[in-house]
Amino acid sequence: MEKIRQRLWPGRKNEVVKLRRRKSQLYVKDEECPLNNGVRRVAAFCVAFRLINCFLVQTSFVPDEYWQSLEVSHHMVFKYPFLTWEWKEGIRGFTYPLFYALIYKTLHWINCDSVWLLIWAPRIIQSLLAALADVKFFLLVHTLEDGDVAKWTFFCHLCAWFSWFCCTRTLTNSMETTITCLALFYFPLPRSKTHSSKTYLSLVALAVVIRPTALIVWIPLLLHHFWQEDHKLKLITHEYIPIGTAAMLISTLIDCVFYKKWTFVQLNFIKFNVFYGVADFYGSHPWHWYLTQGFVVVIGPHLPFFLHGCVLAFRKYKVLLVAIIWTILIYSLLPHKEFRFIYPVLPFCMIFCGISVSHMKTWQRPAAVALLLTNLSAALYTGLVHQRGTLDVMSHLQTLCDSRGVFAQTDVLFLMPCHSTPFYSHIHCPLKMRFLQCPPNLGEDGYEDEAETFYTDPLHWLRTSFPDKYSLPTHLVLFNVLEKDISVFLEDNSFVKTAEIFHTHFPEGRVGGSVFIYKRH
Repeated sequence: MEKIRQRLWPGRKNEVVKLRRRKSQLYVKDEECPLNNGVRRVAAFCVAFRLINCFLVQTSFVPDEYWQSLEVSHHMVFKYPFLTWEWKEGIRGFTYPLFYALIYKTLHWINCDSVWLLIWAPRIIQSLLAALADVKFFLLVHTLEDGDVAKWTFFCHLCAWFSWFCCTRTLTNSMETTITCLALFYFPLPRSKTHSSKTYLSLVALAVVIRPTALIVWIPLLLHHFWQEDHKLKLITHEYIPIGTAAMLISTLIDCVFYKKWTFVQLNFIKFNVFYGVADFYGSHPWHWYLTQGFVVVIGPHLPFFLHGCVLAFRKYKVLLVAIIWTILIYSLLPHKEFRFIYPVLPFCMIFCGISVSHMKTWQRPAAVALLLTNLSAALYTGLVHQRGTLDVMSHLQTLCDSRGVFAQTDVLFLMPCHSTPFYSHIHCPLKMRFLQCPPNLGEDGYEDEAETFYTDPLHWLRTSFPDKYSLPTHLVLFNVLEKDISVFLEDNSFVKTAEIFHTHFPEGRVGGSVFIYKRH
């Protein structure tokens, strides 16, 4: 062949032919791929960012942050905290508290179970999981969109104030959102190159075990997957049924071990919430609350960008938009509503926000600055200032554990709306403490919980509950709005204010702007 070529083209020398360099990432070597080179930097940044996030959130949000996680975990390991009525009725699963109980047990084994570590170690672990979810979210968007869209989507995701406020907390909603982000990475979205049915279904099953209502978010996505799947029967028999069954069996076994009897938490959860209407006991809102307030607050300054992104990418990410709308509509049908319930759809919204910002060629930088400043101010205020008194008061009370003589005689009574503060997980000593009880009515005629009875006539309740000075507590913890109503009782029984702790600039109802500690002399 060489001789024939030389005869046909005698003047042409042997030359090395240079091939045109392909721009597609498919033809880029692993070591040259910018994405691979940048993953470690993204991961390191996310870890550092979420750890800073963790330590800059020093406020309380809702009681479940402690009473459905850390308090239960502390009881599992150290045996002496108080458990709320849900754990006596068997409507909560032990799988999620077990996760933190293992952390507590490890700290106890190595003799490092200080109060500081018991408070912050679970939150640090939660922060690292949130960082992992952030990385997976970035990688997912990078496979679905070009680098510019991925960059702006990641920016929107990280500067979302509600994610900052919630993601490092020990709420089941925070873990649910983290798992949802991880599962979305493996979900078979159009053009996704990272999908794995078994992995995402296992993560969805875990989210449902931790919080049964997590299934609401995933129903449209599961139906979409089923509709797009060619081998539908195999999907059901080889993945849906085995993974769902395994998750239910494992969670039921865990619950049976800790309840010490056969307990089916999911069935009890439905029974108490549907037949007894327990959720309504904790407040109800109009059907439009999520549309007019809840979603607006959760998405915050991102709202106009989200709406713009929906117009731009409606067809492209129709399944995610359907999941967002479906979740908001289903939760709108339930009487009891909270901001945190719709938190898991926030990462979905950020994809539309990122697409919106990436299309603002002229206004891109001003839009980014506006998003950063507005979200940062909300995040820092809610994380460092708003509702911090109920946590700070526990630090004051923890000092009573240091002196054994004082500790043995101390008796603390919280005259606040029930579950306003964390409990033994934040002082880590068997100090005698009590708060006003508020279990819901489970069918008893004329029922009124202790907290409601107290607030109907605080002075009368105190005088009947403590008829003589020998039965009085040594310390009272209360919001400043209650002080005037019980001032006579405080003076008659020689209670002196020993601490005044800031709580919020926006007192409301029974929750005051400050927390007072009174000590009996």
